[in-house]
Amino acid sequence: MIDPITLEVLREAFVSIVREMRVTLVRTAYSSILYEGEDFSCVLMDGRAQIVAMSKGQDHPLHIVPIGWSMRAVREKFGDDIHPGDVFLHNDPYTGGTHLNDVAMIHPLFTPAGGLFVFPVVRAHWGDVGGMSPGSLSGRATEIFQEGVRIPPIKIVDRGRPNQAALDLIFSNMRGPRERRGDFQAMVGTCRKASERIEELVGRYGADTIRAAVDELMDRAEGRMRRAIGGLREGEYVYEAHLEAGRDRLEPLTVRAKVIVAGDTITVDLAGTSPQTAGPTNVGPAMAPTGAFTIIKSFLDPGADVNSGAFRPLTVITPPGTIVNADPPAPCGGMVEVKYCVESAVMGALAQALDGKVAGDLKGGGNHCYVGGPHPRLTGETFIFYEYPAGGTGGFEGGDGSNTVRAWTESDMTTLQPIEAVEQLYPIRIERTALREDSGGPGRWRGGLGLTREVLIQTSGAQLSVLAEKAVLPPFGVCGGGAGATNRFWVRRDGRRVRSSPLPGKVSGFPLEPGDVLLMESSGGGGFGDALERDPAQVAADLLEGYVTPAAAEAIYGVVLHGGAPDDVATAARRAELRVARLRVRLGAAAGLDAERGREIRLGADVAARLGVAPGAVVELVNPHGAPLRAWVASLIAPSPAGAMPTAEVAPVALRMLAVADGAEVEVRAVHSGVLGGESQLTVTRGRR
Repeated sequence: MIDPITLEVLREAFVSIVREMRVTLVRTAYSSILYEGEDFSCVLMDGRAQIVAMSKGQDHPLHIVPIGWSMRAVREKFGDDIHPGDVFLHNDPYTGGTHLNDVAMIHPLFTPAGGLFVFPVVRAHWGDVGGMSPGSLSGRATEIFQEGVRIPPIKIVDRGRPNQAALDLIFSNMRGPRERRGDFQAMVGTCRKASERIEELVGRYGADTIRAAVDELMDRAEGRMRRAIGGLREGEYVYEAHLEAGRDRLEPLTVRAKVIVAGDTITVDLAGTSPQTAGPTNVGPAMAPTGAFTIIKSFLDPGADVNSGAFRPLTVITPPGTIVNADPPAPCGGMVEVKYCVESAVMGALAQALDGKVAGDLKGGGNHCYVGGPHPRLTGETFIFYEYPAGGTGGFEGGDGSNTVRAWTESDMTTLQPIEAVEQLYPIRIERTALREDSGGPGRWRGGLGLTREVLIQTSGAQLSVLAEKAVLPPFGVCGGGAGATNRFWVRRDGRRVRSSPLPGKVSGFPLEPGDVLLMESSGGGGFGDALERDPAQVAADLLEGYVTPAAAEAIYGVVLHGGAPDDVATAARRAELRVARLRVRLGAAAGLDAERGREIRLGADVAARLGVAPGAVVELVNPHGAPLRAWVASLIAPSPAGAMPTAEVAPVALRMLAVADGAEVEVRAVHSGVLGGESQLTVTRGRR
């Protein structure tokens, strides 16, 4: 039994080591995505593949949690052939990696007796790992070979001696090898410095004391999580969320989550999720558990340390051959997007157990946006400008979402790289960076705003690649709140919008010309609660700040202003008018409405006419106590008799997701994407993928 003072000292020491690792890597990395964007994470692991410590709020769960799978892959491959001085690399999604750009470096340490001990690991995003387009991440990849070099667990340093042949092979297949080699060496130095700190702890406290501290910290985190789960209402809760797959038109993919709360445990069963697809929206076995753990920990026990003990009460079932546990050669570049979709599905299900204590949806993923090509000043070099713009966070009970910040499921990575830095490094100029008005989802508590970034291209031969979600299906609001704006990444040429891909958010190697302007417009967070219940004074303040336009203030919030102040009488009348205009339907259960490519619904012809939708369009069934249910219009049915409540038909499971009975009345809305040029991409292709 370790005394509490020593335990606390060692806990803080572990976290301090991780924070020093972060500082070391930022100061020694070669690529701006690491020293400016901070797209990396550091962690201490142990020989049982357990997370010992990470820097909460700084390191990204999607980098860290899968390290356990990576470590197990190393042990399975090398067994007892792991020795002091060895260093391993790994990025293979099918054995615990994320996507190929995220390269993990594992630096094992041993006790004096010879057993694996606490040791450092870094997972860093390398700006390019080969593949079909500069930056490697492509919205139109169809197999993993197009996404770059796949690194199974490999001993890159053997007892202190670098495996130079393997390093040469790896870097020869990547663009910008100078940066890649520099980042590799920075990771080596970071792990070595952390190793020194761990050895100092062993010298002071002894290996047995440190092991006892690790065990106690694990048990303590497990106990906190079990107590939090025990406070939930037991039961089975189901929800589903969707991804924007397809090459020429939207072919949605579904993540279905059944969350089972039993005693002090939670099981997340993802059966019913779409089969893996010939597109980048797939993940290996580690990412769905990471997403489920992240959302559950964030809602139930956000204040405590993150280690593997907190994971013990959670079981996640990921069916093989699906987008949440894909087999080779499925591409996995969109792993962030799939992880976020898992989080949305689990949050929607968990909302039923939390009695609506949830937040509006988020921007949807990594928002990977690459501009790359021949460097105009460095002969033979490739420049790669990579940004992943943050968006607004969701509104929540009692507060608006935050504008253009990293979300609570992410780390404290930068929102955008500094203008001065990117303009010095790359042949681009930042023309404008601003908050994006009207992008926050309306609600009693508004979603946070996204951003607008305009980038002028100043060189020939550059290409644009984008891999993003929520470019067609906007982030949903909760408890009656409205959706945020969609992500939009587009090109303006000679003052006109240029179509860079048939499906928004999925771009691969689109040729850019000097003078083109790339516009990055990130989504806003979903709103919370009825927008017509928002305090008119808050709407007026939003208008003054430029968050909301005058048209939205009146048309969405029902606030009429005179001289900049709300007119109480006119506002009450306008809000009454908007409430009457809302459309409610009586839901009935019906057979033959599947969900492989989106939840289906049959609408009355009168309902479709009032909403302005046709078969293939997307509508939203509003849930006043949680997340809404989105559905694709499968067909139209006969209109209701005059004076009768309009009707709609859904599968029985859809009623369960909304926690309503057959025959219940719910509000229905059309879902609008805001796709460029007025085109409607909110239709689903029912042919074969």
